[in-house]
Amino acid sequence: MIDWDVAVSTARRLVRPGPPTTSEEARATGDELRRLVPIAEGHVAAITGLTIPDLDIPVAVVDRVGWVQANVEGFQVVLTPLVDKITARRSDRSTGLLDAVGPKVTGVQVGTLMAYIASRVLGQFELFLAAGGPGRLTLVAPNIVETERRLDVDPHDFRLWVTLHEVTHRTQFTAVPWLRPHFSGLVERFVEASDLDAAELISRLKSAVGAVRDAATGGGGVSMIEAVQTPAQRAVLSEVQALMSLLEGHADVVMDAIGPDVVPTIAEIRRRFDERRKGSGPVDRIIRSLLGLDLKMRQYAEGAAFVRHVVDAEGMARFNIVWTSPETLPTEAEIRDPQAWIGRVLGGLPDAADGA
Repeated sequence: MIDWDVAVSTARRLVRPGPPTTSEEARATGDELRRLVPIAEGHVAAITGLTIPDLDIPVAVVDRVGWVQANVEGFQVVLTPLVDKITARRSDRSTGLLDAVGPKVTGVQVGTLMAYIASRVLGQFELFLAAGGPGRLTLVAPNIVETERRLDVDPHDFRLWVTLHEVTHRTQFTAVPWLRPHFSGLVERFVEASDLDAAELISRLKSAVGAVRDAATGGGGVSMIEAVQTPAQRAVLSEVQALMSLLEGHADVVMDAIGPDVVPTIAEIRRRFDERRKGSGPVDRIIRSLLGLDLKMRQYAEGAAFVRHVVDAEGMARFNIVWTSPETLPTEAEIRDPQAWIGRVLGGLPDAADGA
């Protein structure tokens, strides 16, 4: 299906170089980011009220190529069920179109997309590792340095602010034991909902062409990623979007809750960073629309609004009831209407109820 070696080599060739730094500066940046992780852990625990288990979770400070390599490994883990499904169907000679496209062509396409994203992502908590384990906290040093320079903000403040966001994600997936298998289950359901029928695939590719046209002309509509999804995948996607909105919004709220006593320039960082999220130009905005990155920006905004509304109305302890089970997660509609979630989940609980 995908030649992952071709994907990596393509990304290596196309990814933009990082900002100019000396070896001493690069080493100092990596050292500081690693030192900030335990500091961020203490702040995240105090703000969220979530208990971080004592797990041996590695921290990786990587460059852009290192991010590509790490994510290719993760994609291979996630896509194994789909690859097995395609392999089984090939015995029935029903995937001729996919065979004609070829794994190398697909590898070039994936590598091109990863090269674009690799120059923008600041960090992540990796759930899917080839070696297994509870995950890995990854910070992309050249992107953090480039962003802080472009925004003209205090480097130490910005690095702590970014680290708070990623440590919050690590806390979510480690302090809430059922969250990781639940998320993995959604991914598996999404992959299993793939329709590999050639006629259906052609139809969805036509929809993708339409999405490209709309993005190029400013017509809005769905992203290219959404356009090639099956109806069954779109149903699962609603659950995925609601969960991602919650996770990203929660992390954004934690970032901003830290206060100027810890991050003195936090207000300026937030204002300038939000401007960066809007995209730097028309071509960048077109690409973001095609890849569904604008959807991710809406997830930040809607999720943060949901979390702030519930915390302001009910307090952090009662908000933390969201982490009780999959049934207490907000739906996509409830993300946009937090009062509906409060009524459904908190309505029958006493005011003194504890969080997760």
